[in-house]
Amino acid sequence: MKGTYTLLVELATPAKIEFGAKGSRSLDSGWYAYTGSAFGQGGFSRVERHARVASGENDARHWHIDYLLGSSKSRLVDDVRTPVVDIECDVARTLNDEVRPVSGIGASDCNCGSHLHFAQENGTLEPAVRRAHELAEK
Repeated sequence: MKGTYTLLVELATPAKIEFGAKGSRSLDSGWYAYTGSAFGQGGFSRVERHARVASGENDARHWHIDYLLGSSKSRLVDDVRTPVVDIECDVARTLNDEVRPVSGIGASDCNCGSHLHFAQENGTLEPAVRRAHELAEK
């Protein structure tokens, strides 16, 4: 199945993460949401690939989020999926209004400022992500 997803990632302690060509970013400890699309071959299997990077099974870094997921300080906790519709940029833009974007990360193939967002608490981030998916789907 294909669609749009948002990964929920906990960063236990502050970390300096190298995001490939985007360079290093100092990230605060807390919660991060990365929104992507799964419309290529394999659909939502891309989420499972991200989980293999997070668990250390896969060392390949193809997307910006792989650098955060590959850090020993991060943990992939959950994901939110909306099947069938391509709402990746709509979700990211909605999140810009509710939580802090991490400028330039995950948005190299669109005009969005970011597809990675931060909140200190998951109690703030996860409801915002679910709301963003629901609003974008309408």
